[in-house]
Amino acid sequence: MTGRPEILFPLFSALDTLDGIGPKTAKNLENAHILTPRDLAFTLPHSGIDRTRRASVMDVVPPTTVTVEVTVGTHIPAKRKGGPHRVNVQDAKTSFQLVFFHAREPYLQSILPTGQRRLVSGKVELFDGLAQIVHPDHILRLDEAGDMPDFEPVYPLTAGVTQKTMGKATASALERVPDLAEWIDPALCKREGWPAFKTAIQLAHMPEKTTDISPSAPARQRLAYDELFAHQLTLALARSAVRKAKGMPVIGTGRLQQKVLDSLPYAPTGAQTRAIAEIKDDMAQPVRMNRLLQGDVGAGKTLVAFMALLIAVEAGGQGVMMAPTEILARQHQEGLVNLANAAGVRLEILTGRDKGKDRLAKLQDLANGNIQILIGTHAVFQKDIFFKDLRLAIIDEQHRFGVRQRLELGAKGAATDVLVMTATPIPRTLSLAQYGDMDISILDEKPPGRKPIKTAMISDGRMDQVISHLRDAIAEGRQAYWVCPLVEESEILDMTAAEERFKRLRAVLGDDVVGLVHGQLPSAEKDAAMARFVAGETKILVATTVIEVGVNVPNATIMVIERAETFGLAQLHQLRGRVGRGSAASTCLLIYQVPLSETGRRRLQTLRDTEDGFKIAEEDLAMRGAGDVIGAAQSGLPRFRIADLERNTGLMALAQTDARKLLLDDPTLETNRGRAARVLLWLMEQDKAIRLISVG
Repeated sequence: MTGRPEILFPLFSALDTLDGIGPKTAKNLENAHILTPRDLAFTLPHSGIDRTRRASVMDVVPPTTVTVEVTVGTHIPAKRKGGPHRVNVQDAKTSFQLVFFHAREPYLQSILPTGQRRLVSGKVELFDGLAQIVHPDHILRLDEAGDMPDFEPVYPLTAGVTQKTMGKATASALERVPDLAEWIDPALCKREGWPAFKTAIQLAHMPEKTTDISPSAPARQRLAYDELFAHQLTLALARSAVRKAKGMPVIGTGRLQQKVLDSLPYAPTGAQTRAIAEIKDDMAQPVRMNRLLQGDVGAGKTLVAFMALLIAVEAGGQGVMMAPTEILARQHQEGLVNLANAAGVRLEILTGRDKGKDRLAKLQDLANGNIQILIGTHAVFQKDIFFKDLRLAIIDEQHRFGVRQRLELGAKGAATDVLVMTATPIPRTLSLAQYGDMDISILDEKPPGRKPIKTAMISDGRMDQVISHLRDAIAEGRQAYWVCPLVEESEILDMTAAEERFKRLRAVLGDDVVGLVHGQLPSAEKDAAMARFVAGETKILVATTVIEVGVNVPNATIMVIERAETFGLAQLHQLRGRVGRGSAASTCLLIYQVPLSETGRRRLQTLRDTEDGFKIAEEDLAMRGAGDVIGAAQSGLPRFRIADLERNTGLMALAQTDARKLLLDDPTLETNRGRAARVLLWLMEQDKAIRLISVG
């Protein structure tokens, strides 16, 4: 399988080989990510216009599109340059006018000769009680009437490209779609009533009624499934490549885990116990673990992760846990140190700060196995760092890590199991789209003793009240975060907003009470400001969203989010999760600017009414769409042309099961269906997957 199969060549030729497309139009289409005839074939009409013939404009309720046969009457030329040129016409029941602006009169006389019959189609409107069609879409001689479909597809357009050009070019692209062998399980096609690929694509471009354009139309469902199936097949191939890399069974004795459980003041939740069991089973297999641990803020991921690390230690190996920043790495260390003491294992931290002798001593202890658990930043993957026997690597905050890094990570220990943790609850469809190569454990219960956080919405006109509330809280010895708004995607403006707020709060509350962190600060200063807040030296921390991930200050019980309506739901939920970590009751104040838009209100009310991260994530997906929820830049989400992640949840899950089953039955894709699936991967431009098969 060295190159693209010949049967697909016509679909991947240059755009300007299609009817009606010259170099200029081809350039315009590129702006809409349409580069080949294949891309055009997958750009489906988004709506349609009913052009069924009527006897008269009186048979419809204006304003609407109407198609009628008329006798052309007199022309009334424009009185001034650019003014309306009117043509009187008569249908079966009434007379009305066709109106043209900036018209070339000789041309209009030629296409609408007085006394002749024509078929006209366009939007009829009432103007001073008279019906008129301004610039009809179609004017045809009766012998050409067959050229216009009763239902005309409407394509998404990009600047410089008309419907007419799109229609013509698409028809020409469709002539190149070959008959391809079926890659979908025949039983599934039959059950869903899906047409074959070529038929489906033709039907999708030739809708006969509005329902043919809906995402649930069989032809569209089939094409959406093709996209999702190709994507899931790619992830399944990546997963089986990881599993082919021989793992090592890692079997713990349970002795150290029991010590930790005995030292806890509470029992783990059912979800924690279940996740630990899933991880334990995975680690015991002779293939490498590749699992995602997904849990809401405060669902107790740390305990689950530590138990997994202990399994590695009990089996005589080492474990490493990696965080995206040094602050977070230190926090993990603080959170785990008591558990490590209870288990009697040696846990160390390695970051960019370790220099000279200390660093060398740590590296030596790591290489000879004296350090059993290492916490660190990505620095733990530098060339001079060697483990004696690394069995498990845990990565915190997945979305900063793509599939590629997951594979590199595994290369550090010959057969290292990989566990990824994320505190971002991700709706099921998105987690399948993004992490379909992994197995997933979900923590969906809160450990006992977590107090709910009271959330309130406050308009920015009541800022004084908020500040006096803070003054009282500080007097009682409590701490607060004050998160500043996101300013037009610019870190410099964000910084200015944060500095302004910082100055104002200091003026009101006192200089030594307020600290500041933002993205532009050098990391040493950021760390120092955080450290002062953690130590309780500063009482209020003014910040941009740099505190979103993971910082843990049990004494901080108030979260103020200024211009809360400028943040996404998931982000607001993450920020709120920074408080409520101690035993005191906590509050989150959402300050919004008046007037609040409808979506802004819906977003803030959702947050106020629930603390369930998964509910919030589903609502976020419904409101914003997939790319925004994960953030387009770091989403690693595929760009689908037909499939819609919000609507096709069921199809995505089906595609995952089907893709995994196909590879189980036919790992090298050599059967008839397997070969058809290879063609699908080429058709869907899944080159990564194709490389994985050839490697496999």
